[in-house]
Amino acid sequence: MEFGYFTLSDNHYVNNERSANQFVSDITAEALYADELGMHSAWIGEHHFNSLGVLSCPDLVLSYIAGQTKNIRLAPAVTVLPIHHPIRVAEQWASLDLLSGGRVDFATGRGYDRREYEPFHIDFEDNMSIFVEGIEVVQRLWTEEGRITHKGKHYDFENVRITPKPVQQPIPTYVASFSQPSIELAGRLGCGLVVAPFAAAMSFGGLQQVADCFKEASVKNDKKPGRMMCSYFTHFADTPEQQAEQRARMIRYYKECVIPAVPNDPKNTPPSYRYFLDMVDKLSNIQPEDLTENSVLIGSSQQIIDTLKKVEAAGIEEVILYFNVGLKPHHQVKDEMARFMDEVAPAFEGKHRQRKVA
Repeated sequence: MEFGYFTLSDNHYVNNERSANQFVSDITAEALYADELGMHSAWIGEHHFNSLGVLSCPDLVLSYIAGQTKNIRLAPAVTVLPIHHPIRVAEQWASLDLLSGGRVDFATGRGYDRREYEPFHIDFEDNMSIFVEGIEVVQRLWTEEGRITHKGKHYDFENVRITPKPVQQPIPTYVASFSQPSIELAGRLGCGLVVAPFAAAMSFGGLQQVADCFKEASVKNDKKPGRMMCSYFTHFADTPEQQAEQRARMIRYYKECVIPAVPNDPKNTPPSYRYFLDMVDKLSNIQPEDLTENSVLIGSSQQIIDTLKKVEAAGIEEVILYFNVGLKPHHQVKDEMARFMDEVAPAFEGKHRQRKVA
């Protein structure tokens, strides 16, 4: 099992003195540090207008990281595809794949915040249809030879060929999912899947149930099941005081960042997002003791290992680790990243072992 660095650049907190510019600089430094530590990948989220996070251009940040590294894989987490034209998306990530020597992992999703759609004049109500057509266009532009013509509901163009083409054929592509329709789409397209354990627990019962649903959808569409990944909030806590501090950090993240950003009005929530209403209800009433291994890695190194062994058994091939959540100080994030790679990662087979030897 491989391990990566992950962030959504959460900075939407009451009385927060950390500027967006400072946090983007911290994130960039943490991703570079992840490469030093031998982590497999860096996954940088896309958010706009400080609705939850403050990093709007993961492609540019990852391009900067690519120029200073040789090993770490580079991924958006995720590209909110409906608010971008798929031709431009295909060009950007193919270019980064070339410049990085074939190190791009492309992950995409619909997002969940209406406020990120409105300034771009994109129909939030119909974003599943826009997303499905967009990802099919991106994949065609990356893989088909010659010029292509597309006549669809949302995109219409003739005789287009992007340059450069990706080095990887194909670029590994993942669909980020909180819901069954997204899981089934990943299976239909032959993509990999990225899932958040807390969402998997709330919507399906756990990661194993998501894995089973994904495999069924893939087989149904005559596709080999793609690679499965999950993200995990990650906190080391060795004393009761550290446990209380880290759990309070997580609850603050849910209540101040997540709940204001996700669909939570029954009268104004599209059908494909109805599951968020139950999620918001649960998060609004969450207590410290509710933060179990189904939502967060928290505790000693051995406790984290024990949880990740169960994740591995469910068929998850990579875990991307969200260390810098909840206004955790930059120096503490780096300390916990180093501790993870020293004390947790060696308990698992993966390329990190070869990187450490090298």
